[in-house]
Amino acid sequence: MRRAYFKNNWIAALVVAPQLLIIFVFFYWPSSQALYWAFTLEQPWGGGNEWVWFENFAYLLSDDRYWQSVRVSTVYALATTALAMGMALILALFADRQLRGYKSFRIGLIWPYAVAAPAIGLAFRFIFNPSAGVASYLNYAFPDFWDPIMNGSHAMTMVIIAGAWKQVSYSFIFFLAGLQSIPRSLTEAAAMDGARPMRRMMDIQLPLLTPTFFFLLVINITDSFTDSFGIVDTMTSGGPARATNLMVYKIYEDGFRGLDYSGAAAQSIILMILVISLTFIQFRYVERRVHYT
Repeated sequence: MRRAYFKNNWIAALVVAPQLLIIFVFFYWPSSQALYWAFTLEQPWGGGNEWVWFENFAYLLSDDRYWQSVRVSTVYALATTALAMGMALILALFADRQLRGYKSFRIGLIWPYAVAAPAIGLAFRFIFNPSAGVASYLNYAFPDFWDPIMNGSHAMTMVIIAGAWKQVSYSFIFFLAGLQSIPRSLTEAAAMDGARPMRRMMDIQLPLLTPTFFFLLVINITDSFTDSFGIVDTMTSGGPARATNLMVYKIYEDGFRGLDYSGAAAQSIILMILVISLTFIQFRYVERRVHYT
């Protein structure tokens, strides 16, 4: 097979230039500015920035409110990942069995992936509204049973459910693709040997889905830490009493509302390091249990 070569290098440069420009403008340039602001402090009434090195990070790591946002973000990431992947796997298993109407069912589960996070937040905010939404029927039957406006645990539960719903469609697509890549001869042979659907799932399908599990675990955890702003902003605005003040939302609060650009930049650097560290740990330890066929 012959390889293709460009006789004029400017053609290759012209093709690659738009992508490199986008990466530079929307990734490298903001990242460099965040690094600069994280190690500096703006002087009062302007006049440039003063290098303070690690003072911004030291202040954050000694702030109880910041550690609260870290704990809340960790709970949110783990809960949404487990809930989203669990629901997506169950739905993919049903769709893979090709029951009556499975094509419409499959298409309907893919569509929510196109819904923006703020729209999801608004929808679930109405659903879980204690006085006007669907949840109001619970309060009617059991007074004061549900109150996410005043109860931090209820608000966190509401945000987790909305975040998991947002991620279900993405996980469903990959789980369904993984199930359909398993040779039918394996499951048919197991069925002929008398294995019930649950036994076939536990002994054949789930072990062969471990690469898909690992991929979705990395993607979902990363997405939970970095792409939760729209849901939190539209549903709770970080409240009540900072119960849903996730790390990504605290960056926005401190930077754009509190005008603490240096502190917000330092938080963004810590969040980036946290996500990179979690990804490294998953590749270092979790991938050992993944068997590629």
